[in-house]
Amino acid sequence: MSAKRKSTATPAVLGLRAIRGGGIALGVSLDKNEPHIVISSFLATSAEDDRLSLEPYHVAAEMCRDGKVSAKATAVVAEGRKRQGKLAANGLAEILDQLRAEKCEPVAATLLVNRAGWITDLLAYSVAFADHPPVAEGLAVRDALRFACRQADLAISEVDEKSLPDFASEVLRLSPAAIDARLKTLGAEAGKPWRKEQKLACLAAWLTLARKP
Repeated sequence: MSAKRKSTATPAVLGLRAIRGGGIALGVSLDKNEPHIVISSFLATSAEDDRLSLEPYHVAAEMCRDGKVSAKATAVVAEGRKRQGKLAANGLAEILDQLRAEKCEPVAATLLVNRAGWITDLLAYSVAFADHPPVAEGLAVRDALRFACRQADLAISEVDEKSLPDFASEVLRLSPAAIDARLKTLGAEAGKPWRKEQKLACLAAWLTLARKP
């Protein structure tokens, strides 16, 4: 039997950052240890004119004005979350196909997280106070991104976005100023939008690639 030929595809990592209605998705590869943006995209977890997939916890909270979680509200959230997961899985499959079309092989994804992860019962949390649903929506989008990666059999790691710049500086052995300069150059390569969310997703993917053996 002949030996299996080694893939010539360039490894790429997807940096993901949850925002309202979906996630920032940056596909990053390395060329001579320098990061290169393969794709800059948006991974939707909501559909147009479908409020339930956009903000299920807002919808549910409006149904529980008395502060008590109802069975109907629970079912509404479950349906909204189901829609989010399906949309994310379909969108991620398309993004992975785009990466492969660019002769890159997606090897992993890195998801930006924050300390709001301690909240376990998102519906009860949303019903408790009027300013809670936006936090729950963000965490739900993050879960949909995790689900999509599992469905695609794509390894996913998580990194705290607050500590990411310092961690990256240590691992990459670059000063924060040098990292910022490279991210600015990458932003010109990627085009608009290139806001904080895109920069963090790019840095997370870059860091994951740099740490791979």
